[in-house]
Amino acid sequence: MDRLTLYALAAKYQLNTSATQQLHALSKANAKTLTDRLPRGIAMAAAAMFGLGLIFWIAANWDTLGRLGHFVLLQSLCVLCCVAALWLSKARLPLSLLALLSIGGLFAYFGQTYQTGADPWQLFAVWGALALPLCLSARSDALWAPWALIISTGISLWIYAHTGHSWRLQPEDTRIFLLGWSASLLLSFMLSPKMPYLKGSGLWAFRSAITLSSIMICSSAFTALLMHDTSTLYYLGLLLFALAAIAMAQTASFDIYGLSIISLSLNILLVSGLVKLLFDNGQHDNFIGAILLIGLIAAGLLAFTVSTLLRLSKRQAALL
Repeated sequence: MDRLTLYALAAKYQLNTSATQQLHALSKANAKTLTDRLPRGIAMAAAAMFGLGLIFWIAANWDTLGRLGHFVLLQSLCVLCCVAALWLSKARLPLSLLALLSIGGLFAYFGQTYQTGADPWQLFAVWGALALPLCLSARSDALWAPWALIISTGISLWIYAHTGHSWRLQPEDTRIFLLGWSASLLLSFMLSPKMPYLKGSGLWAFRSAITLSSIMICSSAFTALLMHDTSTLYYLGLLLFALAAIAMAQTASFDIYGLSIISLSLNILLVSGLVKLLFDNGQHDNFIGAILLIGLIAAGLLAFTVSTLLRLSKRQAALL
C-alpha cells in the first residue's frame, strides 16, 4: 500500500496518529510477506510445469528416443533432483516437487512399456510410498498437497478395482466402499495441522485431502440413494458427515473450510433424500407443490448452515 492511499484511508475513517502508524506497519508487513512468497510460488509453478512438460514431451516423442532413452532420462531426472535438493537448500522445495512428478512419470512409463498387468491403483500406491520420504524431508504443503491427491486417486482406483472394474454399487460392495472411505478419512486426519502426524503438513494439504474425501463419500452416497438395494450406504454417508461436522466444530479441531465442505455435502445428501422421498412413489399429483416444498426446505437448510458457520467462526475468532 502506497503512502497516499494509506493517508486517504486514515482521513476517510478519521484514524488518530497511533492507528495510522499501526496501519502503516501492517501494510509493510503484508508487502514483505508477499515479496517473500512470490518467488517461492513462481519456483513451485515452474517445477510443476517443467515436470509435466517432460512427461508430455516423452509421450509426444514416444518412438524417437527408444525405450532405453526414456528410462535413462526419467531416472536421471529423478536422481539429479533428489541429489540437488539435498545440497541446494534454497531450491529444495521446487526440486523435491520435480522429483515427485518424475517418480510418477517413471512408473507410468514402466507400466505402459512392460504391461505388467497390475491394477492402476498399485501404481499410485508405489508412487505415494516412494514420494513419502521426499514429503517428510521437505516438510512443506507444496509436496503434501499433491501427495494427498496421489493417495486419494489410489484409493478411488482401489475401490474401482475391487468392485469388478466398474463404478457399480451392489449390496456386496458396501464393505469395499466403507474401507475406501475409512482410508480417505484417515488420510485427512493424518494431514490435519492440528494433529500433525505427518511433519510439515499444513492447511493446503489438509484441505485438499478433506475436499477429495468429501467428494468421494458424497458422490458414492448420492449414487447409493438412487439404487433400491444399496440405500444403506447413503445413510452411512450421512452419519459420517454428521460425525465429521460435530468433530470439526469443536474448538480444538475447528477449520472453517473443512466444516464448510462437510456442511455442503450434508446439504446435498439431505436435499437429495427429500427429493427421493417425495418422488419415489411415481405419483406426481402435486408436482408444483413438491418442487416449492423442496425449494423452501433447501433454502432454509442453507440459511441455517450459513448462520451456524458464521456463529462458529465468530466464536473461534473470539477465543484466539
